[in-house]
Amino acid sequence: MLRRSLLGASFLALPGLALGQGAYPQRPVRLVVPFPPGGTTDVLARGLAAKWQEAWGQQVVVDNRGGGAGVIGAEAVFRAAPDGLTLLFGNNQTQATNGALIPGLPYDPAGFAAITLVARAPHGLVVPGSSPARSVAELVELGRQPGKGLSYASSSAGSSSHLMAETFARRNRMNATHVPYRGAGPAAQDLVAGVVDFMMATWASVSALAADGRIRLLGAGGDRRFPDQPEVPTLKELGYGYVSGDAWFGLFAPAGTPAAVLEAVHAATEAALADATLLGRLSALGFVIQTMPPQEFSRFHQAEVRRWAELVRESGVTLTN
Repeated sequence: MLRRSLLGASFLALPGLALGQGAYPQRPVRLVVPFPPGGTTDVLARGLAAKWQEAWGQQVVVDNRGGGAGVIGAEAVFRAAPDGLTLLFGNNQTQATNGALIPGLPYDPAGFAAITLVARAPHGLVVPGSSPARSVAELVELGRQPGKGLSYASSSAGSSSHLMAETFARRNRMNATHVPYRGAGPAAQDLVAGVVDFMMATWASVSALAADGRIRLLGAGGDRRFPDQPEVPTLKELGYGYVSGDAWFGLFAPAGTPAAVLEAVHAATEAALADATLLGRLSALGFVIQTMPPQEFSRFHQAEVRRWAELVRESGVTLTN
């Protein structure tokens, strides 16, 4: 049963958060990443956690709980105490698409306290460096060859990379089999090895692999070409704008977490992302940094739940929990 009890305890009543005892937090904070280490979400979370730890003088533990299309980690935070000491680094999959994809989901994607958007990440259509496909058109032609099917990786079943790749394959009448992974990192590793033939990947998760030729970018997602691959056209330029979208990443807390805590975490996040070194590193990886205060992010989140539900219906993808 989904936990719907919103605790009415005041900010002053929560242990370790009393105003007389100093600023939040008074104890170590656990930041749950519902995907394995090395993927897009993990890269962002660890950069942020390090800056929080410096600012707060408290340990911030990044807890990778991969598996179940992000369900395991998201559910753990959904059921955690609303004391500000357990936070979720969620994304559009855990907080939007899973609700439309998975019947009987053991948490309510709309039932968290929204803290702030952190970043967006455009996708790119990529193939192994050894692939014979040197353009999107050539990849489509390979996928249409009689008797020869392709395979595509995703960071997990139901992820934005899965939904966009499936839509791409269907619209272009390609024979392509989905191979889900437990995170963008493992998926990218098998892409490099040629175990799978292509992937719609967040550029932040694979840009380093493209830089040394281990993978090849065929089309950039988003509205602009990637700064580190300016010769590669966008998918919109090539006529595939329907699969040109961004993943997004944001911070959430269990429902009932005091507003003062949400504001404190939002402020600490804005300060961390204003650091020139961290901002430069994340921007170079392809992230578009964007924050929102809790109320604005809550409205954004609700709109995304509706938008991704529509995209799920169009893709025809379904999952079972």
